[in-house]
Amino acid sequence: MSYLMKGFKCHSPVMCRVAGRLFKVHTLKNTLDINEQFKISRASSQLSSEKADSYNYIIVGAGSAGCVLASRLAEDPQSTVLLLEAGPKDTLLGSVRLMWKIHMPAALTYNLCDEKYNWYYHTTPQRHMDNRVMYWPRGRVWGGSSSLNAMVYVRGHAEDYNRWSREGALGWDYEHCLPYFKKAQTHELGPDQYRGGSGPLHVSRGKTNHPLHQAFLEAAQQAGYPFTDDMNGYQQEGFGWMDMTVHQGQRWSTASAYLRPAISRPNFSVAEKTLVTKILFQGTKCIGVEYVKNGQRKKVFANKEVILSGGAINSPQLLMLSGIGNADDLKKLGIPVVCHLPGVGQNLQDHLEVYVQQKCTKPITLYSAQKPHNMVRIGLEWLWKFTGEGATSHLESGGFIRSEPGVPHPDIQFHFLPSQVIDHGRIASTMEAYQVHVGPMRSTSVGWLKLKSSDPNDHPIIEPNYLSTERDVWEFRQCVKLSREIFAQKAFEKFRGPEVQPGNHVQSDKEIDAFIRQKADSAYHPSCTCKMGQPSDSTAVVDPQTKVIGVENLRVVDASIMPSVVTGNLNAPTIMIAEKAADIIKGLPSLQEKNVPVYKPKTLETQR
Repeated sequence: MSYLMKGFKCHSPVMCRVAGRLFKVHTLKNTLDINEQFKISRASSQLSSEKADSYNYIIVGAGSAGCVLASRLAEDPQSTVLLLEAGPKDTLLGSVRLMWKIHMPAALTYNLCDEKYNWYYHTTPQRHMDNRVMYWPRGRVWGGSSSLNAMVYVRGHAEDYNRWSREGALGWDYEHCLPYFKKAQTHELGPDQYRGGSGPLHVSRGKTNHPLHQAFLEAAQQAGYPFTDDMNGYQQEGFGWMDMTVHQGQRWSTASAYLRPAISRPNFSVAEKTLVTKILFQGTKCIGVEYVKNGQRKKVFANKEVILSGGAINSPQLLMLSGIGNADDLKKLGIPVVCHLPGVGQNLQDHLEVYVQQKCTKPITLYSAQKPHNMVRIGLEWLWKFTGEGATSHLESGGFIRSEPGVPHPDIQFHFLPSQVIDHGRIASTMEAYQVHVGPMRSTSVGWLKLKSSDPNDHPIIEPNYLSTERDVWEFRQCVKLSREIFAQKAFEKFRGPEVQPGNHVQSDKEIDAFIRQKADSAYHPSCTCKMGQPSDSTAVVDPQTKVIGVENLRVVDASIMPSVVTGNLNAPTIMIAEKAADIIKGLPSLQEKNVPVYKPKTLETQR
């Protein structure tokens, strides 16, 4: 998704000089950071110590869920916790400034397109999308995908969680999930019935007040949609200002919010560049993991539990590599079967989106900010003060609407951007333009993933099965038509140039469908591949306590355990899942908030 820093190569001499000078200026501050880094190194070194081959809890994956779990479980000084991450740290010499490509919000496309911090997955050719191979970036760094994403904080709709409960995830309805969203959060606007005020995850609103964001919100209201002052609160439906995981001008990943503050605890150890290759079992009892670090294969043991938090691709992959999955598939690859669990890797769900783009007649988009001299200025200001155009992802407004009458709650999402994005940001913008990212939220197409081989280094086969139902095709058609309607409103009159994408030549349903097949892309929300449900459900992988069904002392806690994808982005729900799971693992009763009001349309007879 963005934007401003596109074009600063990592070997840019200008950027290196700027960073070097600022590093000298901030020596005192960074010395303190480096001291913190020494603590990390000491903690990591325990891995190679003969005395530290056993822990109470081993967590695999220092991503959006793993960092939360590690921090919460290590709050008990009697519990020893080991966190293993395949990727590197998210700092350099203890400094976030020197790792600006992660921590500068506007620089986010660098790591979306860089294998250093990214698993860089690709799907199979999609037969309903002109056989296109789709690109799926996933975080491989401290913070996981929360160190790569667009920092959009969206919880989903209350009915998503009530649906989870009906789908077998008992105790995961809205009244049992809302308190954990709040527990995680400190919202800059302060606490209320929906927002948290004392959690580690800082959430803020955009500060640019850009005229194109204002025009977008005004146009949506002119089209007949309501304004909502908090789409994560009482009313998701409508258009308004987006919440972002940005704090004091910096990306606020789970590594920043949870991991680094916990790093100095003596009962907590964390390792980087450590690839877990297998879960170890005695019969069906999980006892530890095998991993590779610095080319050496080692084992480490858990006397309580191993918890997988690798995400919707890595967690099912590791289960299957370890003998948990469809027995027939495992046998074909020569993997000894520990537990026949056919749901592993199935039920794969994601959000597709497309960009509707309009040329802008005034030079107010982010196009000029991407000129080299402006990028230097923007980068310099951010490195010096964490302010300016580098301090936001620029996805500051958006909305949720219903696709047609009779739909009970929103099923289409919009993110507005005062810029043009081409090919995931891998190609520079070519003009003054603005766009809306739009896509259906509850697609009926469901896919799967399977092992390619028994080699942990081989990426699995990913088959999302996009646009395989007529309903999904129709919803995308609606997305384009409704977006065009908003862009045609009076509020955009003084900015509106020709339509760039799809283009005025695309008008009929058949033409729109062809455009979607050619241009829709993943919104980077893979989920549901280790579905939570009742043990009696043959497609479930974990029970509502997050325990893997059929084995002992093994859990999965990440976006893979969602029974179905939520209405919105996945980072906030994943953090909530980990907060709630931490209480479950500690044996604490679930938090609960009853009878919290949630908006419902006055009538379902109209679309808006």
